[in-house]
Amino acid sequence: MVRSESERRPSEARSRLLKTAGQVFYAEGIHSVGVDRIVAEAQVTRATFYRHFPSKETLVVAYLAEADRAMRGQVDAAVAAKLPAADTIRALSASIAQSIQSPDFRGCAFLNAVAEYPDADHPVHMAVLAHRQWFLDTLIGLLARIEEQSAEPAAHHYVMMRDGAMAAGCLFDPALVCETFLTGVERLLEVHASRFSARPDHI
Repeated sequence: MVRSESERRPSEARSRLLKTAGQVFYAEGIHSVGVDRIVAEAQVTRATFYRHFPSKETLVVAYLAEADRAMRGQVDAAVAAKLPAADTIRALSASIAQSIQSPDFRGCAFLNAVAEYPDADHPVHMAVLAHRQWFLDTLIGLLARIEEQSAEPAAHHYVMMRDGAMAAGCLFDPALVCETFLTGVERLLEVHASRFSARPDHI
């Protein structure tokens, strides 16, 4: 059944609210932006806002869910190429480096958000932790295809390098930051693969 224009409008309004929130939260911070600003820029009423998002925190969680979907899309694109695990990690790293060098880059949306919501029991904080756990688990899975025994510490090392690059990318020359990050990834992959080669059962 074809939906009427009036039936489609609420989802369009929700999309505008999410798009607006994503832009201003990322560029200016979450606590510094009020509901009235988002309502005005999204060109909806306050009633429409609260119909889709019962509170500002609900909108923040939805904003992070959108950022999570975008990151998962990057990972899915790298995995879909069906390359060897090391090349998949290289492709993902190149995608991260490309985002760091984009003109509107303002750091990691998740690290920025968790800095504003330090309470570990807050839904925003928990959303950040859930995203980061997924990312870590993804790296562990990829690195385990190269060498299983040291995959977890190598994944933690990768995430640390990625966090450092995301933090430094909006403070220093992003091209130099990305060069350093990608060089570090290559070295990590080299060391990780060498551990497999050095295992007694592989010799």
